[in-house]
Amino acid sequence: MKFLIPIIALTAAALAEEAPMKFVPIFDGKTLDGWKGDGYVVEDGAIVCTPKGRNLVSDKIYANYVLDFQFKLPPGGNNGIGIHYPGQGDAAYTGMELQVLDNTAEKYKGKLKPYQFHGSIYTMVPAKQGFLKPVGEWNQQRITVHGPHVRVELNGTVITEANLDELNKKFPKHEGAKRRAGHIAMCGHGDKVAFRGFKICELPPAANIDGVKSAGFTQIFDGKTLKGWKAPAGAEGHWNPVNGILKYDGRSKDLWSEKSYKDFTVVFDWRWGAPGKMMDRPIIGPDGKETGEKVKVQELDSGVYLRGSSKSQVNLWNWPVGSGEVYGYRTDGKQPAEVRAGVTPTAKADKPVGEWNRMMITVKGEKLTVVLNGQTVIEDALLPGMKPEGPIALQHHGSQIDFANIWIKEL
Repeated sequence: MKFLIPIIALTAAALAEEAPMKFVPIFDGKTLDGWKGDGYVVEDGAIVCTPKGRNLVSDKIYANYVLDFQFKLPPGGNNGIGIHYPGQGDAAYTGMELQVLDNTAEKYKGKLKPYQFHGSIYTMVPAKQGFLKPVGEWNQQRITVHGPHVRVELNGTVITEANLDELNKKFPKHEGAKRRAGHIAMCGHGDKVAFRGFKICELPPAANIDGVKSAGFTQIFDGKTLKGWKAPAGAEGHWNPVNGILKYDGRSKDLWSEKSYKDFTVVFDWRWGAPGKMMDRPIIGPDGKETGEKVKVQELDSGVYLRGSSKSQVNLWNWPVGSGEVYGYRTDGKQPAEVRAGVTPTAKADKPVGEWNRMMITVKGEKLTVVLNGQTVIEDALLPGMKPEGPIALQHHGSQIDFANIWIKEL
């Protein structure tokens, strides 16, 4: 089965220019809530690196976004902004570090490599020079990340543009350039560099809107409101539509469609918004049975209820077996062996935690097909006794998860 909604190539510049963009602060100006690390303090509404400062890392994981902030450098000051950082190792290599540096300092004259100047992607992409304000003044910076595209604007001038797909070919050993999501970090070197005004606008993954419309699909999430959905009591602020993304913080209940469906294909994008706790989870064989072996994974769990039934749930999770699994049928010992095997994914097609996944679910009669990131993981699986009609739901299981580009076609 072919995937119906191709990803289209859009530049980061084009995405960032779409209006209006809604930014949310990721620094409250008073505390380091939402960040982890040592050696940073809050002074006069700014995050300031101390002599012991190294990495200060965001709790949340980000994929596509526009990040605005201001920074002020002391003479010779050195820091950095880590993007796509997995939370471990040197942010310049396991993620990518965008230089924050007073490269005008006398001690650096004649000693810096092109990729060490302010705004450069360390070791890979040099930035244009000459746009820093004098030492001690506040600089305004914007970082735009969308898929493989990265752009840095300093005081209104674009100083760095890069395509990570191209960098992967040029620097195949650089692990950070392979990533498409991760934490944001401040990468200190003990210098008193100050940051303030951190705010972020998250962007949905690109989709071929004209293509889905011409294929007969209807949008069931408008990107701005919960119109067409039954919000549970107290859902305000938990199921939150913003910039085309339906963000869920894991603290409410399931979100149900107002409309019921019989046979249909639903296509949507989803990603994990924050890491999960490390827990032992079972290895599941192709027959749908647990092998007795377990591995440690980040416990992340959600899913899509089909036709109003929690038993007919297509799982979105980080278990070794992969997303697309139908837990209610796979674990039902009363079901025939071929049914339990049929609802077990043939492969784990999930992208790394934090990156966007694209899933297509097709239900015809009592049969189910699931395509994840272009790979068919469940094909014509039989779900005996499945309800003939009912709403769909985005399931609550305590994990932070984002949805976008939700379209459905009735068959």
